[in-house]
Amino acid sequence: MSDPIPRTSVQRHILLIEDSEDVRDLVAEILREADYEVDAAATMSDGIALLHLRQYDLVISDAKLPDGSGIDIADAATDRGAATLIITGYDFTLAPEQRTRYKIMLKPFLPVELIHAVESALPPRS
Repeated sequence: MSDPIPRTSVQRHILLIEDSEDVRDLVAEILREADYEVDAAATMSDGIALLHLRQYDLVISDAKLPDGSGIDIADAATDRGAATLIITGYDFTLAPEQRTRYKIMLKPFLPVELIHAVESALPPRS
């Protein structure tokens, strides 16, 4: 039996950018079950467009996208005041300074591991 997914007490807004539809749908479902509000995009350009439409508490991005990198998304998110989490199955593709600048989570991961990573990436509510 798997661990239950922890639920948040206050809804936070998350932008998820992941090019794999299956992974994107699964991660979004896990986050929604934990009471996060989630917008999702498949490309860097779509993610950047969403990032400019509203304020997000956290941006989760795959490290490798068809039209850019998760590091570029993380830089844009940080400029807009959002926390960031990069998910990747290819840690070796990130330069050492990129691995220390942002929180990185290696795929595959369990739902409870994702929620814990999200909670540690989010700043406390004021």
